[in-house]
Amino acid sequence: MLVPYEDVLVAAEVYGIHVLHRAGAKAHDWFAGVRPGRGTAKLMLLPIKAHPELLDDVSPALRKRRSGDALFTLKPGDEGLLPELGRLIANAFGAYLGHAASLHNPGRRAGER
Repeated sequence: MLVPYEDVLVAAEVYGIHVLHRAGAKAHDWFAGVRPGRGTAKLMLLPIKAHPELLDDVSPALRKRRSGDALFTLKPGDEGLLPELGRLIANAFGAYLGHAASLHNPGRRAGER
């Protein structure tokens, strides 16, 4: 789900978590990270910490998968949540870069065609 953002952001590793961040960002200024687990995948969306309003329209089913301020733990069978999670990621990307992100072109900045 984060692959579309790899064209704009830089991949790195922080504490064993694969993360994406802006070029030149400090170690803890990152957008999103993924950590696989035993039968789960953990997705961290750091912009949620600074912008909790990103969660205003999140469904109860996706909220149930939230296991921390900015952490979502997904399990097999959660595939139905992926479209909603994709929208949340796109909105978090816009917040991270400081503008509205396009849901269809995550690498495109607001106003670009």
